[in-house]
Amino acid sequence: MASKNNNRGPQRGGRNNQPDPITRWIVIGMVSLVVIIGAVFTIVSNKSSSNVALPPGASKEDGYGIVFNADKTPTINIWEDFQCPSCKRFEQTNGSKIYELIQQGKAKVVFNTLSFLGDESVVAGMGSGCAADQGKFLEYKKFLYDNQQEENSGTWTKPYIISMAATLGFDETKFAACLNTDKYRKWLTNLSDAGGKANINGTPTVVIDGTIIESDPQGINYYTPEGFNAQLVKYGIK
Repeated sequence: MASKNNNRGPQRGGRNNQPDPITRWIVIGMVSLVVIIGAVFTIVSNKSSSNVALPPGASKEDGYGIVFNADKTPTINIWEDFQCPSCKRFEQTNGSKIYELIQQGKAKVVFNTLSFLGDESVVAGMGSGCAADQGKFLEYKKFLYDNQQEENSGTWTKPYIISMAATLGFDETKFAACLNTDKYRKWLTNLSDAGGKANINGTPTVVIDGTIIESDPQGINYYTPEGFNAQLVKYGIK
């Protein structure tokens, strides 16, 4: 399971110098200016994130994930990073079962795309939104896992992803325009924020009706069909 790194930077202390009155007022003025500017940027940032472009099927209420069978229960959230080797293993083991659940309408399935493993995860993640524009999110996702390279190997560039989309029968011109303009970059940021709020600390992570399915030491729950199906059965999914 790929894990996020939440390293804090070094904290540095200061000296107890006593500034003269003029210096004190200059410092106070500068601090006030910084506070005002910070407030402005906060407002602008919040506005931009709340007005982010969402791919078809994406739902704010579902952590900005792309939703299939929105009217069904229970809800299965799958948090993944397309560069994550464990996510590829999970897809190869359980992907067909998950697609079957979607096709048969047995559950609401939400794919939450994370991009914390580097720039290539960002490019691939933005591409998934562009694929959703053409109704081919699942085809795109499967193709990425089938052709996954080593993390940050330099393979998943925008030109490569665009050429790959052409082989899947996408409208290459529309896909390229979407990806090259970073149409869904802010969507990925919102997905990342939602993952933090949902306490997602690694990928893949499966959440069923708000309960995180824990990964056992042997990997049975995630990486064997029998183990994963047993988790589904607990929630009435067969």
